Amino acid sequence: EVQLVESGGGLVQAGGSLRLSCATSGFTFEDYAIGWFRQAPGKKREGVSCITISDGSTYSDESMKGRFTISSDNAKNTVYLQMNSLKPEDTAAYYCAVVIHTFSGRCPIASMGEEYDYWGQGTQVTVSA
Repeated sequence: EVQLVESGGGLVQAGGSLRLSCATSGFTFEDYAIGWFRQAPGKKREGVSCITISDGSTYSDESMKGRFTISSDNAKNTVYLQMNSLKPEDTAAYYCAVVIHTFSGRCPIASMGEEYDYWGQGTQVTVSA
């Protein structure tokens, strides 16, 4: 059974940092790509970043480059999202997901999640002004 479990969310002041974790199981971690997405109340889901596990190549939304960094620990089957210089507009539920069935060898570009097959339950990030 494929499982993804996010953790690390919380309440932080503007300018602060958080590191989200996405622990995975039930599939061959190195063979696919894992992405982070977020959704704020009343807003559409948006892609944050993605990593192709086999070679570590990444794709990130332009608006978050320089502040958010995605990485993986293959020994732990876990993907991380390091978030620095957080802003109140980063407040959202953050989800990780894996693309398996349509995986082409690289992260989907500018994805809103439609390519991804399995999702975690999400972790809330709240940034206070």
